[in-house]
Amino acid sequence: MYIPISKTILKKKDITYVSKTLKSGWLVQGKNVREFENEFCNYTNTKHSIAVTSCTTALYLSLVAINFSHNDEAIVPAFTWISSANVVEHLGGKVKFCDIDIKTFNIDEDKLESCITKKTKVIIIVHLFGLSANIDKIMKIAKKYNLKVIEDAACGLGSYYKNRHVGNFGITGCFSFHPRKSLTTGEGGMITTNDDHLAQKIRVLRDHGAQISDFQRHNGPKPYLLPEFPEAGFNFRMTDIQAALGVSQIKRLKKILDERKNIAFRYDKAFDNLPWLYLPFQDDKYIHGYQSYPCIFKFDGKSYSDITKVGIQRNKFMEDLEKKGISTRPATHAVHMLKYYREKYNLNPMDFPNAYAANNCSISFPLFNGFSKTEQEFVIKEVKNSNI
Repeated sequence: MYIPISKTILKKKDITYVSKTLKSGWLVQGKNVREFENEFCNYTNTKHSIAVTSCTTALYLSLVAINFSHNDEAIVPAFTWISSANVVEHLGGKVKFCDIDIKTFNIDEDKLESCITKKTKVIIIVHLFGLSANIDKIMKIAKKYNLKVIEDAACGLGSYYKNRHVGNFGITGCFSFHPRKSLTTGEGGMITTNDDHLAQKIRVLRDHGAQISDFQRHNGPKPYLLPEFPEAGFNFRMTDIQAALGVSQIKRLKKILDERKNIAFRYDKAFDNLPWLYLPFQDDKYIHGYQSYPCIFKFDGKSYSDITKVGIQRNKFMEDLEKKGISTRPATHAVHMLKYYREKYNLNPMDFPNAYAANNCSISFPLFNGFSKTEQEFVIKEVKNSNI
């Protein structure tokens, strides 16, 4: 038996939706994209949803739309997927890392103000692994300093803060449909916003800068005329093939998310008494979407001098599980420790100690739709029987 960290299992209906799209002959941004966007608005209770090629391009377009440019600064959590920082670099801006709260893996709002300078333009918060950031405190700080907030909600589908879906708090929310996410279109992303002007600008920017889309033009009264181009835009359009997958899955999204929650709850119950494993954070004001199941191995949030030693032990634990047919991963990486950022900004691991600890001590266990109870029981048994 081999159990991967994640796996995509498509249903017959998913394949049927894609097949119909292929047979239709309209494969680019069209009616499926529009339907997917509408369904996404309905699910997240946002006014606008704009389908794009990835969460990375969603973040990039969000920054372009607010005229983020050279010499502007963006605050980014030090523990996240590298895209959260890369989009800032692509526009010539400067990344200002902020440490995380080790309990939640999200940005430590108590350290935000110390990162703000006269050049700070935006805070990019990340709802990591399906747990919302602490929105109230962050928005209060942003308002105090007149800063924009962009939500990196790559893992945030099904995640709520005080019963409001993420993607509704900042100027935009940016979602991912990568295969490790709850809903997948292979690659793909979505931007949510409640700002009419911003939504229109982003729609234009994603489509080469065209005032109307090809689909609108071909179905309009004068399909033979090319549109006006008020912006120098990009080709960040989701295809109708991808959107067909999205439409099919979003119709059963509650079932998809409930299954993931049940898997997480079984882990919670099984691992609750393991003194060397700190489980995902829970609190009444959050609803976790469980894009993954990230834990902290051994580190108690205090013994920073032990991080290197614990990291070695964690890697050995992961290696032993791999030999038994169980795939695990570090939850993600500390971006400030990666070569590009480490060298450009002359950073050391302990500059952001909690991100450093999460980098070395986090571990995610298998969680995916279609993960059987038998498979999960095998994982639980081997974890509990480990010689830790």
